[in-house]
Amino acid sequence: MRDYLAEIVAKKRDIVEDAKRKLPLKAVKEQAEKGTFAMCSQFQKRKWNLIAECKLQSPSKGNFGHPYSVLELARMYEQNGASMLSIHTDPHFLGKNEDLVAVRKEVKLPLLRKEFIIDEYQIYEARMLGADAILLIARILTQQQLDDYLKLAWDLGMDALLEVHDREDIDKAMKTPAKFIGINNRNLQLFKTTIDNTLELLPYVDRSRTIISESGIHSMEEVRKLHEAGLDGILVGEGLSTAKDVGKTTRDFALLSD
Repeated sequence: MRDYLAEIVAKKRDIVEDAKRKLPLKAVKEQAEKGTFAMCSQFQKRKWNLIAECKLQSPSKGNFGHPYSVLELARMYEQNGASMLSIHTDPHFLGKNEDLVAVRKEVKLPLLRKEFIIDEYQIYEARMLGADAILLIARILTQQQLDDYLKLAWDLGMDALLEVHDREDIDKAMKTPAKFIGINNRNLQLFKTTIDNTLELLPYVDRSRTIISESGIHSMEEVRKLHEAGLDGILVGEGLSTAKDVGKTTRDFALLSD
């Protein structure tokens, strides 16, 4: 059975090493100006938040075939009520660093660098590119890495969304002081999704944290179900970028209306 996560992480090690050769860590640190914890500030303004992902494809489904660029999606999301944007920089999702830089120049919303972070280099790099927050995936990091990478993000003025997929991941996450917990509805081996994963795992997460449901969200029925369950927000990619009316769907998901 194909393991998409293992494939991505294996490739990521090569990508990171290549990036280090092209631009050494010292140079990246020099260009990484301290952030302002923009994600935290934004989430304090609303009780419900939509992180809208500028997504072009997935490893399991391939190219979505919609007509929008990352920058076009970013503009539409900002204009229609999203609290924050998620920008892929991994090639498996047709993402690249240049997309994050381009979006940073055009929009004012906080930006999450959607990436498979396995090395501190990527955290400094995220800030250099203009990210306000990073994604830390519990499944691919040790307990020590989670603690160290979370502290480094905070030292750089960035927030971190700590992503979990099962009870084991939650146990690791709860041992950290992470403020934002993302429950991913995607099976990382098969890349299939169901929001039932969030609903089943929610009782095991410390509710004093800000809890986000990620992936596999396509309808207002699902959005309302997650809101009624007590979630603080959602991260949606394919469900927005492939919608018949991207602007309206963004407004509906962000404002809980249709």
